[in-house]
Amino acid sequence: MHNGIVVGIALCAGICCIDGFAMDLSLGDAVKKIVAESHDLKKADANLKKAQASLDVANSARWFNIEGSATYMNLVNVEKPLDSYNVKLPPEIGGLVPQLAGMDKIEIPDNIFMAGVTITQPIYTFGKIGNAVDSVRNAIKIGEYSKEMVAREVKYAAADMYWTAKMTDEIVKISEQDLKNAVAAKKSLAGAGRANRSNLVKIESDIATKEINLSDAKFNRDTAHRMLKILAGIDIDEELNLTEEFPDSFPEMENKKLTNTPEWMVLDQQVKMYEAQASSKRANGYPTLAAVGSYNYATMDKSFKHMFNDDASQSAYWGLALKVPIFSGGVNRANATVEAMNAEAARQDLDKSKKITAEKYSNAIKQYNHLRDNLAGLKNARDLAARAYGFSRDRFAAGQTSAVELADVSAGLYQLDMALLNAKYKILMSAESVKKLGE
Repeated sequence: MHNGIVVGIALCAGICCIDGFAMDLSLGDAVKKIVAESHDLKKADANLKKAQASLDVANSARWFNIEGSATYMNLVNVEKPLDSYNVKLPPEIGGLVPQLAGMDKIEIPDNIFMAGVTITQPIYTFGKIGNAVDSVRNAIKIGEYSKEMVAREVKYAAADMYWTAKMTDEIVKISEQDLKNAVAAKKSLAGAGRANRSNLVKIESDIATKEINLSDAKFNRDTAHRMLKILAGIDIDEELNLTEEFPDSFPEMENKKLTNTPEWMVLDQQVKMYEAQASSKRANGYPTLAAVGSYNYATMDKSFKHMFNDDASQSAYWGLALKVPIFSGGVNRANATVEAMNAEAARQDLDKSKKITAEKYSNAIKQYNHLRDNLAGLKNARDLAARAYGFSRDRFAAGQTSAVELADVSAGLYQLDMALLNAKYKILMSAESVKKLGE
């Protein structure tokens, strides 16, 4: 009986331990999970595959085209549908065709079958096909660089989500410590047997306010953790332990110049794509040279059963065909102009992006270094505020100061704790902005 109780207790303890288990999640793991779950990245990958498939479509115009046809017809005598179809012959036909001499009409077989195959192979199209293929290749590169842009945006958003959730964890800790300080001050006031009504009311008010702050902090933490789990594809009921810590120091970042970025590559490929399309549309007004070949089979008979006999005729030919557009109402030139203007618009977007994105990159580095330089001063101010709170707390315990002063000093410490945490978050996200723009 005793052994059963021990086993039961151990089993219960094991279950409780499992229920209280929290999943460790580092920044790198969070980014990988969010990237794997990203719908935007999956859509970008689908667009890239669509562009790659379009290349096969464009290339297909380079190769020969085979068309086959088969036709069966039954001739109907309109005047006498039940009779065979007869053709009257002029009297002089006998002199031309001895076999028809003395005949005033011939009977045409009712059943006719024809089949044929035609092959066409483009030889030279003055750039119509080649430029169309080049434009699709540019579209594929656009898809590749666009996917890279989306990947960087997703990674940036993932890091932002992780550090936001981690910051809410730290805010809960700061709020809990702030509340503990207020509760400790109340206990010291009550324990001294000098519960001044004014001090007591002030401390009670502070405690109530800090309880609300802690409740809000926990709510924000739970909300941030839920959003992180949704984006990372983690079960919503899974508890998370964010293992990454806010660094205490940050290395200086070199203020380098942005030389390239996926956004510029996308716009550059757009310019090339539109220029190739303009050349292809312009080439629609030029001749097309192709090799052609054909084979045809035809047979006819009164009876369908005897249609395929030795009287069937066959013919075939091969040669070159030159197709020359003569007049199209200016549509080719107009289409080429449209694509040329699209290229010009993309070129202007590229020039604008080079100026704006380069400035964003430079500002992100400057912001990182600026916040980093201010961090030491902020840490020092926070440490001084903590010392000031310690002095004020001791004086309050000795009855040498009021609860109002203690509350003011406590609020100053709380605000500096929050400011230091926010500064670290901004430094980290500035570094992520630099990676997103010029990694």
